[in-house]
Amino acid sequence: MSIYRVHFKWKEKELVLRARGLDLTHPYFVSITDLVFPEGRKIIIDPSEDEVRRTFGKADHLMIPFQTVHLIEEYKDGEPEQTAVVRDFRVVEETEQDDPSDDEPGSF
Repeated sequence: MSIYRVHFKWKEKELVLRARGLDLTHPYFVSITDLVFPEGRKIIIDPSEDEVRRTFGKADHLMIPFQTVHLIEEYKDGEPEQTAVVRDFRVVEETEQDDPSDDEPGSF
């Protein structure tokens, strides 16, 4: 089943909606049905995602004007998962490098 990501402008903000249903047959609107919102708890809260959920979360069907849509992405096997990567950062001490003045003339 495909998941669609629709990037559009609404109230001077760039928003992204995820949905399972998309219809482009209307001459002036993009028809979006079956909205998808991330489930579960998150460590980092995205305020724009929270606003999208509050504004459009209870809608069954949205009609967004074509003029406001910037990009429509389709993922055939569902949306790719974004995995977090934790990296270990360490301070690496600098080693003493040879002083070029110690070299004999003409040696490399």
